[in-house]
Amino acid sequence: MDKESAEVVVTVEGKVCVLRLNRPKMKNALSLQVYNKFMETLDKVGNDPNISIMVVTGTGDYFSSGNEFSMKGFEKLSENENESSDSGSETSFDDQVAKGNNEFKRFIDKLIDFPKPLIAVVNGPAVGVAVTMLPHFDVVFASDKATFHTPFVTLALVPEGCSSYLFPMIMGPGMAAQMLMFGKKITATEAYQHNFITEVVPNEKLDDVWTKISNWANLPPNTLVVIKNIIRLHQKETLHEINAKECEVLGGRFKDPEFFEAIMKFFTRKSKL
Repeated sequence: MDKESAEVVVTVEGKVCVLRLNRPKMKNALSLQVYNKFMETLDKVGNDPNISIMVVTGTGDYFSSGNEFSMKGFEKLSENENESSDSGSETSFDDQVAKGNNEFKRFIDKLIDFPKPLIAVVNGPAVGVAVTMLPHFDVVFASDKATFHTPFVTLALVPEGCSSYLFPMIMGPGMAAQMLMFGKKITATEAYQHNFITEVVPNEKLDDVWTKISNWANLPPNTLVVIKNIIRLHQKETLHEINAKECEVLGGRFKDPEFFEAIMKFFTRKSKL
């Protein structure tokens, strides 16, 4: 598959590995295939002595619109749930929810444990997990056109990616509540003011950050790993526990009638746009 058609494009320039979300027509939504490639790349880079830094960015106007939702997929889940309820057997729906939750938990666990500097270049709007994963990055550069939105409550869902813990710690409980409970969308400037991102960059100058990243990649690589480990070591156990708990609660929400009502309203609104 060529780079233009791949959902994820991974390139290595010098000591920097760049993972580029490459589904611009889908606003770089995260499919199961994207998650798998992302995790595969984290594993490879983490074990490659020739790579010092990993960078994640997006193609086009969006960084990422978060998890991919399709009407067809949720209608199928609803049918499976009804069939399972009628038969009284162990539900295939439950199995699918558990499988999806396990994969997502594994993804966040890999971000928590990634040993090398991890940098995000947020080229545009970020939604859902594309926002909640960012505190696991060591440096986050954002275009001044970027926005950050976690509309969990609109879909009758709950915070994930350890955001229930990390958002209040980073931004304070008030802003965290506005984002996680009430779906407040914030600008790049607001995100910077609340310590959520490292730097706001004028969109037309966003490419300038690559020079800085390239220079950082030439620093002593083992020392970078040691320093990151010292900074993050005291949080790792807590983050793994929170990730597991959030995924447990999230799994329950997928089986709540309130979720199905919310997701159908979401698709109805989307079809009218």
